[in-house]
Amino acid sequence: MNPYLDIIIRSAAVYLFMVIALRLFGKKELSQLNTADVILILLISNSVQNAMVGSNTSLYGGMAAATVLFTINFILKKLMFRFKKFSDFMQEKPEILIHDGNLDFKALSKLNISSDELKEAMREHGIEYFKDVKLAMLEIDGNISIISDLENLRQTHYKRRRIHKNLAGIN
Repeated sequence: MNPYLDIIIRSAAVYLFMVIALRLFGKKELSQLNTADVILILLISNSVQNAMVGSNTSLYGGMAAATVLFTINFILKKLMFRFKKFSDFMQEKPEILIHDGNLDFKALSKLNISSDELKEAMREHGIEYFKDVKLAMLEIDGNISIISDLENLRQTHYKRRRIHKNLAGIN
């Protein structure tokens, strides 16, 4: 078999494996990387490198693998834009956390968001009381967005951080 065709097939297989693994283990966590997550990502990238290029450590082998990864990523993004069902499968849905001052305890529990974490997000948005929140949502990228006053909207940015109880977990 052509060594570059081998790299193309291996790289595509690793990419698709990683997409599925991230979907199963919680893609939202990527916007909330802590030290353990960064270490995990570095170790994963090191462990799958040989699976992609095998014994070929040439410049062309690396460029072939990178080209395959960029191409697959481009195609997946186009498919997600074009096909809503595929996009829904690949991405998490936004979740309502607070609506008109009422907390959705079921959603907060499901997402493992503590009241301290929610209060921190509110303070980041300049809001002191739950009753002042018109809408708070956990967005698909892991950020918590909050709307308090429709006449005086402020744009702020709160990136949700997660504290992991074990080093291996990413959900």
